[in-house]
Amino acid sequence: MKKVFTTGQVAKICKVAPRTVSKWFDSGRLRGYRIPGSQDRRIPREHLLRFLKEHGMPLGDLEAEVYHKILVVGADAPMLGSLREQLREGDDFRIETAASGFEAGIRAESFHPDCIVIDLAVGRIEAGQIAQNLRKSPDHISTILVALTSDEPSEELYSLGFNDAFKKPFDGALLAERVRRLISQKKADEP
Repeated sequence: MKKVFTTGQVAKICKVAPRTVSKWFDSGRLRGYRIPGSQDRRIPREHLLRFLKEHGMPLGDLEAEVYHKILVVGADAPMLGSLREQLREGDDFRIETAASGFEAGIRAESFHPDCIVIDLAVGRIEAGQIAQNLRKSPDHISTILVALTSDEPSEELYSLGFNDAFKKPFDGALLAERVRRLISQKKADEP
């Protein structure tokens, strides 16, 4: 994970000419520093991310570092509303939804979520199949799986591959905090 970028690297990320990046830098819109004794400019990662977000530019490869992505499967509208309220995009969360196991598989492949929250209202068997299929994929071995259940969380859920389970009804803020902590832990453990 790079901490500092050259104007050429920033130009590639932003898909603009290096001269454009130099102009952003010289005008003060893109903050950074010059290498002493040369005209070379360097842009720290946090300044680049802030610049991209402020100007609504795509984050490209940096997106995975910036956003915590959550896929919610089978949740009803009130529960989804509560999750969206607690995990706002402004706090660096992106939430997508899927209504079925089939849709969850497609979304997981394109969205690459850090965490998948599955409401067992989709059916216990279908939820178990979603979890097991995800665990078979090398891309999703470390994806965090959280079950939402109307029963007491059982050992069976963990044996299917779930990392955590919440009994409904539950406090949305508590679930959001747990998801936040699990994702932070996962990202800290990644090489």
